[in-house]
Amino acid sequence: MGEFTLELNEDQKQVRDWLHGFAADVMRPAAAEWDEREETPWPIIQEAAKLGIYSLDFYAQQFFDPTGLGIPMAMEELFWGDAGIALSIVGTGLAAVGVLANGTEEQIGTWVPQMYGDANDVKVAAFCSSEPDAGSDVASMRTRAVYDEAKDEWVLNGTKTWATNGGIANVHVVVAVVDPELGSKGHASFIVPPNTPGLSQGQKFQKHGIRASHTAEVVLEDVRVPGSCLLGGKDKLDERLARAREKAKAGGERVKNAAMATFEASRPAVGAMAVGTARAAYEVALDYAKTRVQFGRPIIENQGVAFQLADMATQIDAARLLVWRASWMATAGKPFTAAEGSMSKLYASEVAKKVTAQAVQILGGNGYTREYPVERMHRDAAIYTIFEGTSEIQRMVISRAIAK
Repeated sequence: MGEFTLELNEDQKQVRDWLHGFAADVMRPAAAEWDEREETPWPIIQEAAKLGIYSLDFYAQQFFDPTGLGIPMAMEELFWGDAGIALSIVGTGLAAVGVLANGTEEQIGTWVPQMYGDANDVKVAAFCSSEPDAGSDVASMRTRAVYDEAKDEWVLNGTKTWATNGGIANVHVVVAVVDPELGSKGHASFIVPPNTPGLSQGQKFQKHGIRASHTAEVVLEDVRVPGSCLLGGKDKLDERLARAREKAKAGGERVKNAAMATFEASRPAVGAMAVGTARAAYEVALDYAKTRVQFGRPIIENQGVAFQLADMATQIDAARLLVWRASWMATAGKPFTAAEGSMSKLYASEVAKKVTAQAVQILGGNGYTREYPVERMHRDAAIYTIFEGTSEIQRMVISRAIAK
């Protein structure tokens, strides 16, 4: 177990500086173009793959960092570069986490590499949980998975929405209902292999922000997948469902479902993304305030501006500390007894919205134009309080945790 520390070691600093260079030299110059195009930036992903940033090995190294700080450090630097492009680069990670959290060793070894491809032929993956009538309310999920025992196949039907890389992914991880009577406890996750008949892309969404990241519906019509594509295997699922039925009869403790396990593991990482966007906007506003002269002096010498910047810097640091604590706790195996993962995601996402709005205000009319990046950063920041659990859901999780 890694000791908690606020100081990055030399290896971590080298990785941070390497990622920062990629974000500054490759991502930022291309950010405005891909935001306008609203397309997946395949050339940028391929460049990341050639450098080793977009790869299973890189994310595994960060994931298994004994301090827990590898992933949040990486997320902050990439999202400092640009949130839309960064999400295109790291979006596959949510599907990978879904397999790592719920799959067998054989499933992890078989499917996670196929999610990334290689530098010459990059691939992406999609995690499909939300539905048109079941976003935060996972108990209302309608996508069904029915087992065909004669063929040892699962048949999936339904529609998923808000799926990053949905429809263009090489591998889809789909959460579906296997026992409707158990509500959210009757869910399971399935791998849908490449080119499986019946899976298609539905509506592609035109979004307010993170526009370089592909978001779409995924339609499943009699999609058949082998029994081996049930994450964790059927024996484990049958045992879990049996426990859930017994506890439901006894009114016992909650049983986590596959989607919740994935989101719980990824919430601090989303918090780190928000920190990166907030930090980027703060730095633009700080530089602008030092050079923008009004009434004969730089505007940072005006208390109204200086105090805003002081609050922005303080809130960003506080958000980072919450993210780092939660990330360390997860790696150290310490339970989130007070929903520390949700705390980090909630606070960091709210800070990102507030700080980017303040950055626009400090730049005044310039901040409202696309000539300066804070306008785009402010649009991008809105997503952090929405995806992977809205701020309201995070508050519900936290309140339940502290109320025991």
